[in-house]
Amino acid sequence: MAALSSKVEGRSYLPLDAIKLVKENANAKFDETIEAHIRLGIDPKYTDQQLRTTVALPKGTGQKVRIAVISKGEKIVEANKAGADLSGEEDLIETINKGELNFDLLISTPDMMPKVAKLGRVLGPRGLMPNPKAGTVTTDLTGAIKEFKAGKLEFRADRAGIVHVRFGKASFSEEDLYANLKVLHETIDRNKPSGAKGRYWKSLYITSTMGPSVEVDFAALQDNKED
Repeated sequence: MAALSSKVEGRSYLPLDAIKLVKENANAKFDETIEAHIRLGIDPKYTDQQLRTTVALPKGTGQKVRIAVISKGEKIVEANKAGADLSGEEDLIETINKGELNFDLLISTPDMMPKVAKLGRVLGPRGLMPNPKAGTVTTDLTGAIKEFKAGKLEFRADRAGIVHVRFGKASFSEEDLYANLKVLHETIDRNKPSGAKGRYWKSLYITSTMGPSVEVDFAALQDNKED
């Protein structure tokens, strides 16, 4: 790690240069995930400064997403046909309540939300509680499952106002990673909380699972400079 860190200068890099450097430093024996860590000028303890939304990455995430669906009747059949990895009603709610979370994303139909809400202590800390704004409370199960399987991601700012989002794999081309990062940047801009004051973007770092982080000149993303 120290040898890899020595390749990274203490400055911000243009987006494509940063991506190239992160890819060069992703030397693990597996296909490392590439993540963005964005510090925003918000204080999420205030409701009008919270950020929670979704982004549809044009080049996908490169990861298989395990989706669970809580619904009933014909909607369970629809979910299974659309590719849900787990589905159920009271039985699945009980399984989750026991702490068995064999999924990455939970989708619920609106009629089941009063029962799902009781799972707050289990789902809340893990960021898995279904939410209409995130597209995870819906009657269109087929559309939602296909979108999330194709590369749609839910993300939120943590208590410190930092957003952590994976946006590809080390095996992706520099151009594909740039395309995903650009859309992520635009999505965060578009969903700026109404109560955000002062400078909205404070810093942007990207990193691979095992590699050092690299600071990105986020203004260059805004200006659409690519070299």
